[in-house]
Amino acid sequence: MEKSFKKSTKAKIYSDGGARGNPGPAAIGVLVCDDKDLKLTDHGETIGEATNNVAEYTAVVRGLTLAAELGISEADYFLDSELVARQLSGIYKLKAEHLKPFFIRVKELEKKFKRITYFHVPREHPKIKHVDRLVNLALDRAGN
Repeated sequence: MEKSFKKSTKAKIYSDGGARGNPGPAAIGVLVCDDKDLKLTDHGETIGEATNNVAEYTAVVRGLTLAAELGISEADYFLDSELVARQLSGIYKLKAEHLKPFFIRVKELEKKFKRITYFHVPREHPKIKHVDRLVNLALDRAGN
């Protein structure tokens, strides 16, 4: 993993989280690309039993953590969860108590960046398909 980026580096981050069953065995997938959409790193892992929304938020936490480790300072963040994208953008109010710790963690991680902007994109987006594959590969490897 290349780590010699300047602090002014801009990136695009894509993530997905999913559970087989809701709740059920869950996993996340993250892809961090440079500003030209070329892959810098990707990551998939299981996260135990969780709901789809918990998995989506966990993926955002991992995505922001990876981007910060790479020295990214500005990012456009793409998710296929309209709910999570709009909650993080401040368009929707977060009402689910069990998601508040994840929301707070994301907001803490955002402080490591000059700018993070969230976008909802359709499941059919090629990079979302990539992170969805990472989710399913992680679950398959775990025997779920």
